Amino acid sequence: MTRIYDCSVDTEYAAGMRLARSAIGRGALVVIPTDTVYGVAADAFDPEAVQRLLDAKGRDRSSPPPVLIPGIPTLDALAQNIPQPVRELVAVFWPGGLTVVLNAQPSLAWDLGDTRGTVALRMPSNPVALDLLSETGPLAVSSANTSGRPSAIDAEGAEEMLGGSVAVYLDGGTAGLGYEPIGDRPGDTSSTIVDASGFDSNGGKVVIVRNGVISREAIEGVIGEALAPIGFGAPADKPAAETTTESATEPVTEVRAEPVDPTADAR
Repeated sequence: MTRIYDCSVDTEYAAGMRLARSAIGRGALVVIPTDTVYGVAADAFDPEAVQRLLDAKGRDRSSPPPVLIPGIPTLDALAQNIPQPVRELVAVFWPGGLTVVLNAQPSLAWDLGDTRGTVALRMPSNPVALDLLSETGPLAVSSANTSGRPSAIDAEGAEEMLGGSVAVYLDGGTAGLGYEPIGDRPGDTSSTIVDASGFDSNGGKVVIVRNGVISREAIEGVIGEALAPIGFGAPADKPAAETTTESATEPVTEVRAEPVDPTADAR
């Protein structure tokens, strides 16, 4: 059984982080805590590692994983044509439980799956995740569960589902405790996902494609009329990052008007 490293113990934290960095560097998978749920992480710029992540979860390329980043400055390195309302949202809600879907920089040498030119980005509010991201750079991170099962909120739950497909498990305690579970699924602390990839062609609207721990009211309080009304028809030709089939750290297979599939993944 793969070892779980208790990050509340200094010696285990140091060993676990060292082994996690090494695992990411060689294309292996690592389970990490985030502020919403636990995620299974891979080097976002290693196509074989990303495929390994999808295989471990039982998913195909139509469900590309979102990408966790260490800070707001990384946003411009990975996405292009970022609308001002998105900048206002991340200034308020990052680090935290908001994922933003944007058009990816075309020069990036990565393969996350069938993204159709989009990427879902989030800066998590968890010191373990941020410490690892500061060392590795952007990570493809999907919720730590197998397809069709609830996202793990602790390391033991993740290990029970993912087992030996993961090289290192970092235990940061129970995830999601800082949020009210107000999303589409009862008890779920997944991130809220907003899509701005069609901003220039849909009349300047940001669309909520998955309801999560950041409420519609909170988002509207920041960007006002730039938030699309419920039922707004978003572009359906860009899948962004996984958001339509599970629970807590996942992608959007299709940019859709809300509400999204209540079985959708979350992170």
